[in-house]
Amino acid sequence: MKLAYWMYAGPAHLGTLRVASSFKNVHAIMHAPLGDDYFNVMRSMLERERDFTPVTASIVDRHVLARGSQEKVVENITRKDKEERPDLILLTPTCTSSILQEDLQNFVNRALTLKDSQADVLLADVNHYRVNEFQAADRTLEQIVRFYIEKAKKENFCFSKTSKISANILGVFTLGFHNMHDCRELKRLLTDLGIEINEIIPEGGNVTNLRNLPKAHFNIVPYREVGLMTAMYLKNEFQMPYISTTPMGILNTALFIQEIETLLKNKRVDESFSKSIEEQKSIDFSIEASKLLEKDFQKYIYEQTRFVSQAAWFSRSIDCQNLTGKRAVVFGDATHAASITKILACEMGIKIVCSGTYCKHDADWFREQVTGFCDEILITEDHTQVGDMIARLEPAAIFGTQMERHVGKRLDIPCGVISAPVHIQNFPLGYRPFLGYEGTNQIADLVYNSFTLGMEDHLLEIFNGHDTKEIVSKSSNDGSLEWSPEALQELSRIPGFVRGKVKRNVEKFAHQNKKSFITLELMFAAKESVNA
Repeated sequence: MKLAYWMYAGPAHLGTLRVASSFKNVHAIMHAPLGDDYFNVMRSMLERERDFTPVTASIVDRHVLARGSQEKVVENITRKDKEERPDLILLTPTCTSSILQEDLQNFVNRALTLKDSQADVLLADVNHYRVNEFQAADRTLEQIVRFYIEKAKKENFCFSKTSKISANILGVFTLGFHNMHDCRELKRLLTDLGIEINEIIPEGGNVTNLRNLPKAHFNIVPYREVGLMTAMYLKNEFQMPYISTTPMGILNTALFIQEIETLLKNKRVDESFSKSIEEQKSIDFSIEASKLLEKDFQKYIYEQTRFVSQAAWFSRSIDCQNLTGKRAVVFGDATHAASITKILACEMGIKIVCSGTYCKHDADWFREQVTGFCDEILITEDHTQVGDMIARLEPAAIFGTQMERHVGKRLDIPCGVISAPVHIQNFPLGYRPFLGYEGTNQIADLVYNSFTLGMEDHLLEIFNGHDTKEIVSKSSNDGSLEWSPEALQELSRIPGFVRGKVKRNVEKFAHQNKKSFITLELMFAAKESVNA
């Protein structure tokens, strides 16, 4: 563990709480000291929820440190069971409380033995010292799904398939980056293709409906960070195929639809399973698939790309052509960073000088996805390394998290936020998906507006929008360098969106040559050295 003022992925209990609070009628009890219970405030502020966040902190105080929890945790479980009447109570420790080495599973077992207990009680089986927020969320979701599937098996529940071809959407949950908007766009896309939605979990789902997951014919995992473990469990247990391609950008959205088409053509769904349980109600998958394929998925891709997505037209416009060859840095979670890298490189002709992610556990997949689309790959959880990399490469724009936005402000480099962690501005009330064909429009706007922020300053200077002298007087050095009036005048003639970079290059050249006074001749010498 280490103290830091910025973390890309939070501690494990945060992921567990995000999953628990995404389900309906699920209450989480967090065994933690004061200071670890900030999740309620964070979620209420960012998500603007009308209801209270269903999380209670079972505080580890001086009495617990002296005598142990004794009946405290059990009492909190039974109290919330009576007050809230939830379907599930999820108990989770934190890194701090794990040091006490208390047997929380014993508390869960004792709570379950109480006669008046109505809710299911489950301990989040997560190693809080070995996994981060995303890994814990993925594991917790799989654990909850497994619990209710096993419970349904004991009750001899019928897992027969739906009468129409349907899909589950796994991994849409609270505090996700534009997750609710992405889910809405995914539902629209699947509806256009004639595919019904069986269940969407965890956001807005009921744990009592998790037994219905095997009734779908395949699963969709839009984000690699959460949902993959659940999809793999369902595949191993019920032979359910899953699609993990993220439909972000024109090319990947088309690939996503083509994978669905291939799945339908190859009849990957195991019909024999549903027939062996209840043959009368089982459907002929091949007949239903043929009905869907009559719609011509390739024609749908063509029409959506041409008439719905403005990004395809934009990529051929003069505005986008002006961005060709511009240098950019991309950094974020594995899903968004890889997708945005491909969009910028393949669909807009922008040069990616570095692409990176803080999801170290998914490093191999990320390298495989971005190799060939960028000059450098950076995988780190240290925000200072990312900041140093950006300062060294001096890109024209950054596409990253809220932290990269702070770095960009410090270096006068525009930044578009494309991944969590984010600020409240990335929880918009309006509709702003990143997935599907409407998402391509949002991404195109974000990219174009990010690059043109510097151009805006340049136009303001041309038309005397603000005082250029004040900008010129700002120095990025330690104060040991002095500029001659002629050099400052020459610097003021350089467009504002590249002036900072030129100024830094000249000062760097002066330091290298041990010059403390920058003249016009030194400026020209610095320019020649850069062009050499």
